[in-house]
Amino acid sequence: MGTHDYAAPITGTERTVEGSDGTRLRTVSAGEGERTVVLAHGYGAGADAWNVVASKLAAQGVRVIAFDQRGHGGSTIGSGGIGSPQMAGDYASILETYELEDAVLVGHSMGGFLALAFLLDGGKDATRRVGSLLLMSTFAGDVSRKNPQNRLQIPLIKSGVLPRLLQFGPVATAFTKSLIGDGYEPEMAPAFTETFLAADHAQLVPILQAMVDESRYDRLGELDLPCTVLVGTKDKTTPPFHTADLHAGIAGSKLVSLPGVGHGPNWEDPDAIVTEIVGLANL
Repeated sequence: MGTHDYAAPITGTERTVEGSDGTRLRTVSAGEGERTVVLAHGYGAGADAWNVVASKLAAQGVRVIAFDQRGHGGSTIGSGGIGSPQMAGDYASILETYELEDAVLVGHSMGGFLALAFLLDGGKDATRRVGSLLLMSTFAGDVSRKNPQNRLQIPLIKSGVLPRLLQFGPVATAFTKSLIGDGYEPEMAPAFTETFLAADHAQLVPILQAMVDESRYDRLGELDLPCTVLVGTKDKTTPPFHTADLHAGIAGSKLVSLPGVGHGPNWEDPDAIVTEIVGLANL
């Protein structure tokens, strides 16, 4: 039995948010509190990836909103298709629909990449609605830079080969182990790969390409809000040099390194994530 039930769905009140191009976004809210935390997951995951973190935050009196990114889980793809402008725009739709101001925005991996796109490209309304930011195991683009793992895995995802291979248990286990650090538990593999395999990766290719081709590192100095940048020391998907660049580029940001943690700190060290979020929320 694992430390947590990683396959458990996130609990809370479900609501569908409609984007400007007809996209229907599944959101789940839980807890009550003065500050609201918005949780944005990474590629191939879903709102349920926040199951452990969200329950801990709600128990501490924090209001939490998690959502399935466009083309993931219960969220559709609107007429605008897939790409960083469209998906960053979904952040605006969620914040506006929930009438949030001064929210704590938490972005994991692709979710952090899109959070930066939203804040840097979304104008004054974006910065008004987000009061603080946690960038977790993420990057501002150029994700394959100095990264043999991504240079192998991303083409395998785009070609459809990796999703087919993940249907075999040993491959699913090996793939999940490549993402997780010292805290790997066998229960993580089926919980992650079930969600990953449910996505239509053929439709998601443009966001994979955007993560490789786009870069906003030279614009990080435009950000002016409390920000914590967090990474595991054994993260091979978004290695610590990405985090170092984020920290250097965002004035006044706080850098947190989690020893032995890989690309899944939401499951590997949820208490550390909760501590940093609560700190950003000034609770």
